[in-house]
Amino acid sequence: MSECHRYTQIQSRKDFLTRTSLGFGSLGLASLINPKPSFGSETTTFESALPHFVPKAKRVIYLFQNGAPSQLELFDYKPLLEDMVGQELPESVRKGQRLTGMTAGQTSFPLAPSIFSFTRHGQSGAWMSELMPHTAELVDELCFIRTMYTEAINHDPASSFIQSGSQFPGRPAIGSWIDYGLGSENEDLPSFIVLITRNRFGQPLYSRLWGNGFLPAKHQGVEFRSGEEPVLYLKNPEGVSRDDRRSQLDVLAQLQQGQSQRFNNPEIEERISQYEMAFRMQTSVPEIADISNEPEHIFDLYGPECKTPGTFAANCLLARRLAEKGVRFIQLYHRGWDHHDDLPPKIKNQARDTDQPTAALLIDLKQRGLLDDTLVIWGGEFGRTNYSQGDLTEDNYGRDHHPKCFTIWMAGAGVKKGFTYGQTDEFSYNIVENPVHIHDFQATLMHLLGIDHERFTYKYQGRRFRLTDVHGKVIKDILA
Repeated sequence: MSECHRYTQIQSRKDFLTRTSLGFGSLGLASLINPKPSFGSETTTFESALPHFVPKAKRVIYLFQNGAPSQLELFDYKPLLEDMVGQELPESVRKGQRLTGMTAGQTSFPLAPSIFSFTRHGQSGAWMSELMPHTAELVDELCFIRTMYTEAINHDPASSFIQSGSQFPGRPAIGSWIDYGLGSENEDLPSFIVLITRNRFGQPLYSRLWGNGFLPAKHQGVEFRSGEEPVLYLKNPEGVSRDDRRSQLDVLAQLQQGQSQRFNNPEIEERISQYEMAFRMQTSVPEIADISNEPEHIFDLYGPECKTPGTFAANCLLARRLAEKGVRFIQLYHRGWDHHDDLPPKIKNQARDTDQPTAALLIDLKQRGLLDDTLVIWGGEFGRTNYSQGDLTEDNYGRDHHPKCFTIWMAGAGVKKGFTYGQTDEFSYNIVENPVHIHDFQATLMHLLGIDHERFTYKYQGRRFRLTDVHGKVIKDILA
């Protein structure tokens, strides 16, 4: 057998392309060794390294409310609906816009005002529902965006869209993009960490929502679970000491580096890097997850549930601890907001679970000086309809999906305090002033981190991809 024939047999197509694709393999390896400086040469090729300009935010805590909380019950006060309760949604308002399959068969669309009262709060005079009394006390710290909109009308594509910039699965999550571009401030913890409220049910959560997509695997989000083992398979098996594990990794690294030199495949170095991170996490994760050293007044601030691992309150407290340790992107998922029926009692429970911990997180960050360089985001994937799904009664109703307008808020680094941006119509159905597309929101988030979203690209399968796809603009009016 000729040497050439033997060589081609041991190589996969992917290995061959890696060795012969204009040096991208070596660039990938350089990014693993020193991710920040190499970004400019690997990803943007001729662009400057990140950050592109001085950032306002060093890190992000994203409180994602999976299932789409109703803006009508929480933030977007519409008194006209009280005068029109039970009347049909005017066609002049709906304008033939599409409906989901869950209400497309309804013959009637009766307008349903919120049964919860609204009051103005703070010097900004922002309207807030009685459901959020703790958050209402902090409205002068918040920047409300009332005019978010999306093309996605169902949960899975909508969640994928706001989390990855595409309705189709397979793209990198926001946190993965940020980790890839900016790297970590703490080599002992992942730069992108995911926390999920346990025992909360609703729309399914798929790990691809925090996946790395086509970016190197080290940039995927790492899920921290509640209980004794926050990260699965991190502990050594019984009978294996830390020194044993260190020796094992050293030998494994030598073997894999030999393979790397032979095939020049950056994924091999990627694997070594992940092993080393897991080894360091054996010490750092138990330390960060142990909240027993927190003073009692902090537990009182977050509420009684913060001592129960896996609750939203406990995850908010853990998010603050992770922020202190320099974790770049912290993503919390809280399910249960999909209220197609029995909305009033269900949303009341959801608000009770999230209101105090959310406010506590802001207070805690501020008193530690962390809110100045931490961006906090609260919101879901789309809004809810102003008409009732199913029967409308005096004290009960449901709401279907509504992608045409919904509310999120941001607080902290780089955004205006006590500010409300955009306006919906009197029915909270259409946007009448300052629409904000999903990609506009993502472009603004990246801008606050010092990233020009149009220059931040990754070449994959011959195309340069970016989080904001082919459009999106920074919402400069909300910047401090």
